[in-house]
Amino acid sequence: MTAATEASPLQARVGHYYQADTTYQVGREKVREYARAVQDYHPAHWDTDAAAELGYSDLVAPLTFTSVPAMACNRRMFESVVVGYDTYVQTEEVFEQHRPIVAGDELMTDVELTAVRRVAGRDLVTVTNTLTDAAGERVHTLHTTVVGVTAEEVDDAVKSAVQKAMMHDVNILAPEESEAEYRKTVRPDTPFHISAATQTRTPGTPAFEDVAVGDVLAPHHARLSRGDLVNYAGVAADANPIHWDEELAKLAGLPDVIAHGMLTMGLGAGFVSAWSGDPGAVTRYAVRLSQPAIVSAKEGGDIEFSGRIKSLDPETRSGVVLVAAKSGGRKIFGLATLAVRFR
Repeated sequence: MTAATEASPLQARVGHYYQADTTYQVGREKVREYARAVQDYHPAHWDTDAAAELGYSDLVAPLTFTSVPAMACNRRMFESVVVGYDTYVQTEEVFEQHRPIVAGDELMTDVELTAVRRVAGRDLVTVTNTLTDAAGERVHTLHTTVVGVTAEEVDDAVKSAVQKAMMHDVNILAPEESEAEYRKTVRPDTPFHISAATQTRTPGTPAFEDVAVGDVLAPHHARLSRGDLVNYAGVAADANPIHWDEELAKLAGLPDVIAHGMLTMGLGAGFVSAWSGDPGAVTRYAVRLSQPAIVSAKEGGDIEFSGRIKSLDPETRSGVVLVAAKSGGRKIFGLATLAVRFR
């Protein structure tokens, strides 16, 4: 049996599903604080009049905003369903924006274990979140892929240090496996409706006739400080100390503190929305992470974003934008693409 076709003990749990206990209320200040955390200053995230000019009922949430309620809801999945690993490393994220999230939305989040692939003895686990609004329409879908890290791969000194550094009600290391019998719950076989608002609203982007394959987006540099990382950790509820504690980061084998992968994705999404003029015109954003962005205490960190139009589809008046991100001379995005609608 080859490495690519190994069977994982978790395979039988694929399809496990549950729904969040409560809805998530999207507030204006939550939108603004998240936009600030990912340095996205598009007016539609900050000013209701600017959002209204683009046809929105209220402030528009940045594209990666939905990672916040999703992360909170995924906690149960990694504590009681995806077991056998001590912690996880994010490798890929896919955002499908059926319609932009706006302030005032009340979102229900579903969580499902959608795939497990075992490669060279490691499990690549994909968890899918579907977010539904008060009208029952599915508005966002997120696919998060992580690699499981076993307890044997995490030094006891790291575990001890992490426990002492974490805030009182957060534990990023997996809890001891429960002796309670596992019971699989699956998604009810009920119909659902995917919102078509992103496809029907006229976007505030350039006209399709005014763009061409090969068009280049002007490069943009995003500067990150340790303070930026601490702020993002609080806003996004991602409290892993490798993003703010130099000693723990080095103890974990890293050269220094690293930026959150989701933070770099948020910066990349803002880079494209600043160019396109409409953050709600993106229908799909996929990022494969390759290297972390290092953020030193003295020098901070710098990420250079660049992009170009990879392809265009005249039937849908849309295109695919390829985004590159480099920090410290290293590619931090292995591959990043955004599907954007044009006028």
